[in-house]
Amino acid sequence: MAHQFTYCPNCATPLQLLSQEEDGGPKARMRCPACDWTHWNNPTPVLAAVIEMADRDGQVLLARNAAWPGKMFALITGFMEAGETPEGGIAREVLEETNLRADSLKLIGVYDFQRMNQIIIAYHVVARGDVVLSPELAEYRFYRPEDIKCWRAGTGYAVADWLTSRGITPQWAELLPRT
Repeated sequence: MAHQFTYCPNCATPLQLLSQEEDGGPKARMRCPACDWTHWNNPTPVLAAVIEMADRDGQVLLARNAAWPGKMFALITGFMEAGETPEGGIAREVLEETNLRADSLKLIGVYDFQRMNQIIIAYHVVARGDVVLSPELAEYRFYRPEDIKCWRAGTGYAVADWLTSRGITPQWAELLPRT
């Protein structure tokens, strides 16, 4: 989630929610009353990969994050780094987290994920190699595309769009409420 500033990083004055005229009218943001510094709180770009295994008859790799409770498996994701393109970033993330090399990349789409203040840039990645997970990931599984159940959040919509592009009607998982 995006960092929430309490104090101005320029002059250490406590920030206040102040309204100021911007393009389109007045906008309330966390601002410094002393030096006018503004915390823009822009969304963070996150990269996601639907990884199709070139040497496993088109099966898709999904992984479970080591920090997640339960048994949910999802896409390989990671933050885009300064100085890299989205394509270079997703190839790097796939290599770092799974040890797989990307043979090809194709943009699936761009998805809003406001709960985490992120914008997700999702790719279809055809990859090959032997899977070796990073410590961030606990386990992985291969799925036939038609057996994947999409989730109604973030990257789940990218999976649904990718399946649809392949002529597969997405199935949706019923998620239990958090307790």
